Amino acid sequence: MTWEGPWAVVAHDAGGAEVLSSYVRRGRLNCRFSLSGPARKVFERKLGMCEIVSVAAAVQDCVRLLCSTSWQSDFELSAIKCARAAGIPSIAWLDHWTNYPERFIRDGVPCLPDEIWVGDAYAEAIARERLPGIRVTLRDNPYLEDVIEELAEQTPLYCPNAQMLSVLYVAEPVREPAQRMHGDPLYYGYTEEQALRFFLDHLDALGRPVGRIVIRRHPSEEPDKYRDIAADFPLPISFSEGSSLVADVSAVDCVVGCGSMALVVALLAGKRVVSCIPPGGGMCPLPHSAIEHLRDTVGGSGQRGSTQSYSGARR
Repeated sequence: MTWEGPWAVVAHDAGGAEVLSSYVRRGRLNCRFSLSGPARKVFERKLGMCEIVSVAAAVQDCVRLLCSTSWQSDFELSAIKCARAAGIPSIAWLDHWTNYPERFIRDGVPCLPDEIWVGDAYAEAIARERLPGIRVTLRDNPYLEDVIEELAEQTPLYCPNAQMLSVLYVAEPVREPAQRMHGDPLYYGYTEEQALRFFLDHLDALGRPVGRIVIRRHPSEEPDKYRDIAADFPLPISFSEGSSLVADVSAVDCVVGCGSMALVVALLAGKRVVSCIPPGGGMCPLPHSAIEHLRDTVGGSGQRGSTQSYSGARR
């Protein structure tokens, strides 16, 4: 980059932190870090131990603010406000394809950065439509570049079985962000628990017997969140404990989830990818045509507001 001086880098959620930390590492940027929540572990994993300061201290005397966005907190929005008060340009990197305006609104009050960065043409088109009046810049996604390199170095941890599928289920919170951004925990038409039950109830739709299921929780979720659901099903279910996403993806035939970035990682790994948003939920937010949709196979409705909702049967 041509900008001189330190950058203020601010992040809270894991997804945005993955992108920002990869960008900083690849660009060898001179930065001051203000990190909270799951972002701390992400940056530590990629950059080692780094000094973490308050948002105000990070912004002081910096030439740019580069932040992610969060549904879990107002951390980055406070940084945008602080940068504006200090006369420092602010950039927010959008790491997904959903809820663009809502990421910058709290209690009905917008807090917009000076510039938006995105990592692909799909996101660029959405950002230009949904966030008019803000400069949108398309950049290579440094996180996915890291993933591609890691996949090339990964040694598969299993041997494919022609008769039995090995499946990774990537969980992601839905209820809490729906409540926080829209004031309705069922705004998306389903919860994360319903999505998991829908998948486990319809394993036969995958077309082959399933010999192994590994559930990988989102970094923001409690370790035992899905254990009660797993106990309801007499299936070979285990939980990912401490492995990297790339390692977990590399060790299975198929990756299932709702709309997580992990599904994109699985596509890069050449895996079969299935979205299991249940009937009554919205469409999968990922724009990748290679993703299969479980409810299409089982005949469920995908229309927002459908009366055909999935409550999640217990066994």
